[in-house]
Amino acid sequence: MTTRSVIARPSETGYTGIYVHHDGYPSGRLPLLLAAYQHRFARDVEAMSIHLIDQVNIAWDELGNDLLDGTPMSLLKQLTGRERWPSREMDDIITSDGSPPERQVITEGNSGDLAWGYVLHPVGIEVISLYAADRGPIVDWNTDPRTRFSDHPYLWLPGQPVPATRLPRTTLVPAAAQATSAAARPATHR
Repeated sequence: MTTRSVIARPSETGYTGIYVHHDGYPSGRLPLLLAAYQHRFARDVEAMSIHLIDQVNIAWDELGNDLLDGTPMSLLKQLTGRERWPSREMDDIITSDGSPPERQVITEGNSGDLAWGYVLHPVGIEVISLYAADRGPIVDWNTDPRTRFSDHPYLWLPGQPVPATRLPRTTLVPAAAQATSAAARPATHR
């Protein structure tokens, strides 16, 4: 689905980044970016920024789950449902005058036609609903990629909490952890 967005890094005036044509909603983009940062890029935001922003010729058509290389298989299955698709750059652009297409650099000054912005800060991903605001809350890099994020643009406003819910616990707590937990609680009646 075409939900246009930008992947960017902070700049002195706001942000500068590269256009991404497909699948820009937070519910799909954030799990991919969080897992890529935590695993493929080994928590190196600069290496991730170079790959996603600097090494793109024109723009991204879509970001694929090749960004999840190095992610544990169990997490990969939960995030992708075992599907595989590669990231693809835009390579089929035809300009009206026949000239070569230009790199699609996006800043806060020319992002008006986009739906979402994802700014890669050292502490996390600033999510900007470009329909509603010019800034947004920051999702910490340590956030579990399986977190469910809202796609409602007016919930991603500056100064508001990140609109997300954590997955329910689906595994049993090991018996040793339960015993330790019970032993740490003071007895109220004996």
